[in-house]
Amino acid sequence: MKLDVIKLDGGKAGSVDLGEDIFGLEPRADILHRVVRWQRNKAQQGTHKVKTRSETSYSTKKIYRQKGTGGARHGDRNAPIFRKGGIYKGPTPRSHAHDLPKKVRQLGLKHALSAKAKAGELVVIDSAESDGKTKSLAKQVKDLGWKRALIIDGAEVNAAFAKAAANIEGLDVLPSMGANVYDILKRDTLVITKAGVEALEARLK
Repeated sequence: MKLDVIKLDGGKAGSVDLGEDIFGLEPRADILHRVVRWQRNKAQQGTHKVKTRSETSYSTKKIYRQKGTGGARHGDRNAPIFRKGGIYKGPTPRSHAHDLPKKVRQLGLKHALSAKAKAGELVVIDSAESDGKTKSLAKQVKDLGWKRALIIDGAEVNAAFAKAAANIEGLDVLPSMGANVYDILKRDTLVITKAGVEALEARLK
């Protein structure tokens, strides 16, 4: 598929051929869902923790004698049935990550790129370069109509451009190796540089 290439100032810079096997697939929601779920679960910290009866700070003394009170038998106040006692089988720190085959992860990225291309939310720019000034880049972004955009560059992001984009709300910049399904789907507009297109096609072959 052919797509026009533009400059950051809005001018035209020719066109580019996008591979149908990466940008022309029929998006599948089930694959996108699996990959996003894998990403979010992997990112989840899993630091939730409660105290068990061996960790609460009550005395371990038996609260009253075993027989003769007419009440139930009890040991110390750390038991789960008492207020401020230990929690029985509560959450402990763990990883929420699960495995997902590499082929499915790769396919998910292809389908995410294809989904943006099909929705008309894919823009290819000549290059992502700036003078490092947030004000000038913010004006260019506003003139292009990008409100929530992800910009994917080649192997490395231009340092001045990254610095200028850092304070612009709704604008994210990633190198091609950082391109992922969740970030692509989260933004309204996907912007890829020509170097980024080449790097993604090389990565997904």
